[in-house]
Amino acid sequence: MKKEQVTGRVEEAKGAIKETVGKVTGNTKMQVEGNIEKNLGKAEAAAGDLANKVEKTLKK
Repeated sequence: MKKEQVTGRVEEAKGAIKETVGKVTGNTKMQVEGNIEKNLGKAEAAAGDLANKVEKTLKK
């Protein structure tokens, strides 16, 4: 498992929580920041997933 996979999923979860808190409290800025963090986390996790797949393919 790549470091990017773990950190990406952690950031994705933190962003989702922040987004939800922003929705519940009516804080649009927090909601938008959470959405951005969530999406950046998804991208980082996807990059880690891809790197992991490439590594496994090269080992074959």
